[in-house]
Amino acid sequence: MAYDEGLAELMRTDLLDVIGLSEKKMFGGLCFLQHGNMVCGVHKGGAMYRVGKPREAQALAIHGAREMDFTGRRMGGFIEVDPDALDDDEARAQWTALALANAAELPPK
Repeated sequence: MAYDEGLAELMRTDLLDVIGLSEKKMFGGLCFLQHGNMVCGVHKGGAMYRVGKPREAQALAIHGAREMDFTGRRMGGFIEVDPDALDDDEARAQWTALALANAAELPPK
């Protein structure tokens, strides 16, 4: 699997205090899950956050985010972030908070 381990470590640090966190290799990268629900992940081209459809516009308004079309089709409720944008701690914290809010609304798997 080709992904930037440095970006994965950034996400691990961002999620350090999250209860019920696990890691799983998927989407050709590494995903972080809370109680079995995807929060975010890293892949060869950067990162993704599962913010949910109600928070998608808010997440996309943060500089560096774009709609996720990983498979060639738009994936609603997900955003994609370029590696350079992940250097912005404030933006990353906002995306993480939105993704954790989404995961909190889902039943554990």
